[in-house]
Amino acid sequence: MGQIGIRSILKTPLRASLRSELNSQLKEYDAIESEAHKIARSRGMVLKELDPAIKAMTNMMARTRLSFGDIDSKAAAMMIQGNTRGIIKGFKNLNQFPPSDQRVANLASKLIDFEETNNRQLQGFL
Repeated sequence: MGQIGIRSILKTPLRASLRSELNSQLKEYDAIESEAHKIARSRGMVLKELDPAIKAMTNMMARTRLSFGDIDSKAAAMMIQGNTRGIIKGFKNLNQFPPSDQRVANLASKLIDFEETNNRQLQGFL
C-alpha cells in the first residue's frame, strides 16, 4: 500500500526535497516487495496484487486532500499516517502469527523498521 500512496502523492506538485525523499522511500518499498515475491516464488506461491479499485480510491483521495493548502505538510501527514498503520499491522501480524520462517520474520521486521524511519524523516515536512 505504501507504494501506491507514494505514487499517488508524487502526481501532485511537491517541494523538491520532499519529492526526493518519497522517491527514495518508493525504491525501498519496491525492494521489499521484490524480496516478498522472491520468498513466495521459492515456495511455489504467487502473491496477489492489490485490487485496482483500492488503487483508484487512493489516487482520488490523494487528489482531493492535496488540492489546496500546504500540500507538502498534508502529503507528509498522509504518509506518516499510512506508515503508522503499516507498523501497527506489521506488529499485529508478527504477534498473531509467530514466524516459523526466519526469512519472512526478517523481512517483516525490515518493513516495520523502514516505516518507523520514514516517519522520522517525514516529520520535518509537516
